[in-house]
Amino acid sequence: MSVVFVPKRQRGKAQINQETIQRLLNENDQLVRCITEYLQKGRATECVQYQQILHRNIVYLGTIADAGTEILPEETQTPTAANDSVS
Repeated sequence: MSVVFVPKRQRGKAQINQETIQRLLNENDQLVRCITEYLQKGRATECVQYQQILHRNIVYLGTIADAGTEILPEETQTPTAANDSVS
């Protein structure tokens, strides 16, 4: 099961750390490999479930990335990002 699935009682309590992100990236790598393998074998309908999980993982990682840029202290932002926020 994907690490993105969290029971309702635990939602909002998950600790986002480098290990969690790396597990998602590793899972995404495996999903892409499975999808590619199924497509090469002409079994496109069987890879739909994997595409949905991959999509969910990517959206989740994007959400984490967006939230992370909002909470970064100014000194850790790149000069370009800091200059953009001043304009």
